[in-house]
Amino acid sequence: MNYEEAIDFIHSTYKFGSKLGLDNITKLTELLGNPQDSYKIIHIAGTNGKGSTSNMIHDVLVSSGYKTGLFISPYLEEFTERIQINKIHIDKESLAKITTLVKEKIDIMISEGYNHPTEFEVVTAIGFKYFEEQKINFLVLEVGLGGRFDATNVVKNTLVSIITSISYDHMQYLGNTLEKIAFEKAGIIKRDSKVIIYPQSDNIKDVVKNQAKLKNSEIYEVDEKNIRKIKGDITGQEFEYLKKDVFNLPNLKINLLGEHQLYNAATALCTLEVIKKSGYNIDEHSIEKGFINCKFAGRFEIINKEPIIILDGGHNINGIEYFSKAIKEYFGDKKIILFYGMLEDKNPDDVIDYLVHLSKEIYTLTPNNPRAMSSNDMAYLIRQHSDIKVTPIQKYNEILNILNGFDEKEVIAFVGSLYMIGEVRTLIKKDLNLKN
Repeated sequence: MNYEEAIDFIHSTYKFGSKLGLDNITKLTELLGNPQDSYKIIHIAGTNGKGSTSNMIHDVLVSSGYKTGLFISPYLEEFTERIQINKIHIDKESLAKITTLVKEKIDIMISEGYNHPTEFEVVTAIGFKYFEEQKINFLVLEVGLGGRFDATNVVKNTLVSIITSISYDHMQYLGNTLEKIAFEKAGIIKRDSKVIIYPQSDNIKDVVKNQAKLKNSEIYEVDEKNIRKIKGDITGQEFEYLKKDVFNLPNLKINLLGEHQLYNAATALCTLEVIKKSGYNIDEHSIEKGFINCKFAGRFEIINKEPIIILDGGHNINGIEYFSKAIKEYFGDKKIILFYGMLEDKNPDDVIDYLVHLSKEIYTLTPNNPRAMSSNDMAYLIRQHSDIKVTPIQKYNEILNILNGFDEKEVIAFVGSLYMIGEVRTLIKKDLNLKN
């Protein structure tokens, strides 16, 4: 099959739903020769912060001279974003070739009585095989959903496991308490391994630490007191890492905005300390270079400055809290013009109060996903909470005309589902290129 046929095949497997469990992915990877066993893996689970932490670690390892894979979910604008090596997306020819091979193995599975793998299982298998063929040193592997029964958890050994910020999300699969969700996330911890825990509440950390102890794994708790912020504005943040026993770092700069990104940076640094102590060559220069080179599209990303246009994939209550804090940090009490769209199963009702208090006007959008809440329904929901002006948008190409009507001093933010943010980013980038 060619690239277009490969993409069609992958997306056609969406109909098989999202099924937690490792039987299918275990069989599929066995038929592929267990490619995931051929490189060192940094495995990352959590509700928020996985992508930022993954990218920072990946970019430092690349700066250290290691051929490093990155597996993320979901993609923002192009499918090939999901499978990267050294910041370069999988090429279309490789994707087509490996998808053809994976489909052949799936046909064998089905003939032997197995269920058809889900879309995420198919993509995971493609990624694992590509990384093996490219002979990478490290794979920074982001969990898709949960952890314990996520397809990525077919990996048997990890160099280190990371648990990032945990909050309410995917409760129909993971449970309706933070402790239950933390238990599922902690399912990625392997026996006799190492575990990094993002700074968060004790009830969550206790669950993770208990699972680590049951697996006889070393626990490394990230201490937010090791971060001293020096300065920050919409161009980036500068901070000092006060822990000096492994790295003696100069002041570090990151492009990622918001206080939570400093804690993600601390989590990445703690992970890099563990990797260095495991015998790998990581130094202060590679960290400094990796951090300053790290960019993560769609996460409080300022894509235009006059007017300021922010894109943020805050798609659950924790993400919206981070977004709200960042808006107040960088823009004070200034009211913003908000564009908002969310998936219906993300409990949009819970986050609206955060958003209306920031906004002087709201436009609603329908994310490109079968689970999306329509722009009309979202507008109706917001009106139940506030008398703020709300306008539902029916077609994305209406956005550009609306933006052109705003003053250059406005602050405009698109927030919500990454399926929406990706489409908006493509649209606005194309418009900016046409103007320049």
